[in-house]
Amino acid sequence: MTHVVTESCIECKYTDCVDVCPVDCFREGPNMLVIDPDECIDCAVCIPECPVNAIFAEEDTPPDQIAFIKINADLSRAAGWTSITKRKPALPQADEWKDKTGKLDKLVR
Repeated sequence: MTHVVTESCIECKYTDCVDVCPVDCFREGPNMLVIDPDECIDCAVCIPECPVNAIFAEEDTPPDQIAFIKINADLSRAAGWTSITKRKPALPQADEWKDKTGKLDKLVR
């Protein structure tokens, strides 16, 4: 199994999780991070680091977030989604968006 970054990350892109990942499985897009399922070793150290609770074990992904399993897999291989291994500042609008739901239409692929 792997871990999945879900909708809560969109428009926030906190990168606290990146610092603790032992295998560099995070990929960075314009306004979200995803996890490369081929790189993730299922260690779970990233879960408590996410300030918006966007990361779940695949089998624990909430039913309304299941689409993000495929989104993570697809975007982790997409052109322009590169490996991120060091913490960066969150997006400027992160505080405004961190508690919002229904953000899938805001995802920049």
